[in-house]
Amino acid sequence: MSLHNQPEPSRQRSPLAHWLVTYSIKGLLRIVCRVHDDHLTRVPQRGPLILVCNHVNSLDVPLIYTHLQPRRVTGFAKSETWDNPVMAMLFDLWQAIPLQRGEADVDAIKRGLHALAEGKIVVIAPEGTRSWDGCLQQAYAGVVVMALRSGAPLLPVVYYGGEQLKDNLRHLRRTDFYISVGRPFQLDPGTVKVDRLVRQQMLEQVMLQLAALMPENYRGVYANSSPSPFSYLKFRDTLG
Repeated sequence: MSLHNQPEPSRQRSPLAHWLVTYSIKGLLRIVCRVHDDHLTRVPQRGPLILVCNHVNSLDVPLIYTHLQPRRVTGFAKSETWDNPVMAMLFDLWQAIPLQRGEADVDAIKRGLHALAEGKIVVIAPEGTRSWDGCLQQAYAGVVVMALRSGAPLLPVVYYGGEQLKDNLRHLRRTDFYISVGRPFQLDPGTVKVDRLVRQQMLEQVMLQLAALMPENYRGVYANSSPSPFSYLKFRDTLG
């Protein structure tokens, strides 16, 4: 049986182990990075939330997870991650959701919806893979499906600067890691029938919210995109 098909109750965690590992990793990250995280005060302290973000490299996941504590957080990770025993132990401790890429992983979507129903933050990187250079890549519409099925609000969060990590480590320099948080919103199709085209338009509008938070040289494929004339985003002033 593949890991992503294993029942959720099998992945219990020790609160003490979770605390020790999570805050040890946070401390190590603070040694190698200067984390500019003032914007994270905008993340609500309670209630279900889809945190939609970009994905640069292996630094993103531990950094955003540890800095969102003590909120209950989960997110999707490619199922191949569990082939590495150390990463499997860590991601089980953090109760990450294994995702089979390249297919409609119904089980992963159900777990994500269940986490939202429990009031957790679910982190989704619509690009589906690391960009390495920090520039936005073409995204996939899974985040739109999750948002429409759950009715949960979305919060755009971007990070940049982490792409310099390897070079800075070679030169014994700390890396400036910037986190920027946008305005919360919900997807509202109104009376429009949601088909594949509408989902793509919604996805484009979501990704433009991420792009708007980034310096121009990081906006990648969304640098020159124009939103559709009809907005499916319903902005909210406050959350939680």
